[in-house]
Amino acid sequence: MDNQQIMKILNEKRNLINEEIFKHLPKKEPKELYDIIQDYPSRGGKRLRSTLCLLSCEAFGEDPKKALTTAAAIEIVHEFGLIHDDIEDDSDYRRGKPTLHRIYGTPLAINAGDALQLKGWEVILKNREILGEKKTFEILKECIMMGTELAEGQTLELSWVKNKKWDITEEDYFKMCSKKTSWYTCITPLRMGAIIANAKPQCLESLIEFGFNLGIAFQIQDDVLNLLGEEKKYGKEIGGDIYEGKRTLMLIHLLKSCKPKEKSKIIRIMNKERHEKTVDEVKYIISLMKKHGSIKYAKEKAFMSLEKAKKIYKEKIEEHLLEEPKKILEAVIQFIIERSF
Repeated sequence: MDNQQIMKILNEKRNLINEEIFKHLPKKEPKELYDIIQDYPSRGGKRLRSTLCLLSCEAFGEDPKKALTTAAAIEIVHEFGLIHDDIEDDSDYRRGKPTLHRIYGTPLAINAGDALQLKGWEVILKNREILGEKKTFEILKECIMMGTELAEGQTLELSWVKNKKWDITEEDYFKMCSKKTSWYTCITPLRMGAIIANAKPQCLESLIEFGFNLGIAFQIQDDVLNLLGEEKKYGKEIGGDIYEGKRTLMLIHLLKSCKPKEKSKIIRIMNKERHEKTVDEVKYIISLMKKHGSIKYAKEKAFMSLEKAKKIYKEKIEEHLLEEPKKILEAVIQFIIERSF
């Protein structure tokens, strides 16, 4: 399956999901709430998580229409997470436009995020009409588990910056990724689709191991794109992770590989507040990452995680999937990891 075919599938799924999302986001008073909660969803987004949910449901043998409400809920909760994440990171841009708190101010942005979170739970509960009570609460339980893991991972990352912690190991980084990204982006969407399709318990367990490694590969690739991507395509500012002081795998490798003087300067720059860092300082750190092979190293680690995920998939998951939907799911996952858009 070539990239053009995959993009067509992604666009078709995205259109279906967008239509479902806006069924659940009302236009009413007060406008200071309901106009704001439509802002991020209206900017588009790739809808990767919700697409994985639909594809997983279909691959495990169920009509993906049964997963559409769940897919919309995943995205609505995701939009809530983005609003709060942008505030926590003090980010300037999201999907090519100023972040919500830059436009409306932090109090209204937080309030809109809270409203979207509640709307996400409400949409999940609408599954009672589609899936029945038991399965609806299984989906809700998955979402709560995902939210808990995400909060723990976010706490790790934020506390490293707040406490100016620099003895971060690769294992620390992978633990943070598994909580913040693997559950949020891969494990939960895939498991939700599988639950709707009545997948066997052993398959649901295998999806955790599979999604763990897939999520790490996804996060490393996202971190690399943050340094090397095109801002228009990436949708966020290039070098934003450095401005925000994030401990990426590239930075961990760089601090182990660079000269003592370089290390001191890197830490001095990284410990500055976001607004204190200059463009030249960010470019300096990126240049050192290239010089010391940190970006190449990170890409190799992403490839290794992806290969682990493929091995688990082949040994524990593949045989339980329908042939044609399986091919689509595999192609989309590969495309997501190797994405350059």
